[in-house]
Amino acid sequence: MKRRIIFLLNPVAGTGNKSRIRKLIEKKCAASATDFEIYPTNAEGDYLPIRSKILYEGVTDIVVAGGDGTISSVVHSLRDTNVNFGLIPCGSGNGLAFCAGISKNPHRAIDLIFTGTPVLTDAFTINDNFSCMLSGLGFDAQVAHDFAKQNRRGLLTYIRQTYNNFLKATPYNFEISANGAPLFTEAFFISIANSNQFGNQFTIAPKADLNDGLLDIVIVQKMNKPYMLLAVLQQIWRGEVKEVRYKKKGVIYYQTKSLRIKNPDSAPLHIDGDPKPTAALFDIRVVPDAFRLIRPSEHQFAKKRSF
Repeated sequence: MKRRIIFLLNPVAGTGNKSRIRKLIEKKCAASATDFEIYPTNAEGDYLPIRSKILYEGVTDIVVAGGDGTISSVVHSLRDTNVNFGLIPCGSGNGLAFCAGISKNPHRAIDLIFTGTPVLTDAFTINDNFSCMLSGLGFDAQVAHDFAKQNRRGLLTYIRQTYNNFLKATPYNFEISANGAPLFTEAFFISIANSNQFGNQFTIAPKADLNDGLLDIVIVQKMNKPYMLLAVLQQIWRGEVKEVRYKKKGVIYYQTKSLRIKNPDSAPLHIDGDPKPTAALFDIRVVPDAFRLIRPSEHQFAKKRSF
């Protein structure tokens, strides 16, 4: 089957030069005699014209040049059209790309569109919101809200906002119900992960898998801030999924297909790194095999991880 690809470029994602990516796309598609079109992404997530092209013009693949929030928005809008999704990571974190083994190098990422394999990939819903990577409540969500207000993007800006928020961070009250066990706790943040990381190789859920039918839940409870840093680092280094234990404060990490979170203190929310309005109650459920993501073959991925 002859492929026809639509590339969607986010003009404001990250700090890279999008004209360079456009030229690479044109060059590589011409070399492979692939039919393609290039359009900008839509800040409102309105992809009705793209949907019409998929349904009536034989589009086979949608490739997003952007960050985690952009790919999540595009997949949410178009995943019922039976296309494959590709990713050219150029956001500030690129957590989905790192977890999936997709190179941040534009040359390699575009080459993968032609050599990779479409792999069924999970997602999840938080009330009416769709998430394909990692979402959360509390400290990291406040960072996302503040980061979105900055004129400059990129890793350094994100680190600066993280540091500023760490200094003034306070815990929130939550009531969490999962796997038949309720938990009342104060926590700095809760991460709901399908991907294993925030981005930039910062792994928060070491056992998360993009296609295991499970969500990885990370709860960083109220504790002394220096100890919080140590506990999170131990969480990353240890890489263990432990059963839920509530007697000792620290980092709680477990897996589940669904959970409910009551949020009486109105802790802020982010969805795949993008700030979203919060709510008093969240109903969260995994969506197995939600879309097909073009990834390296098992051989390619294993070779890349060995470097």
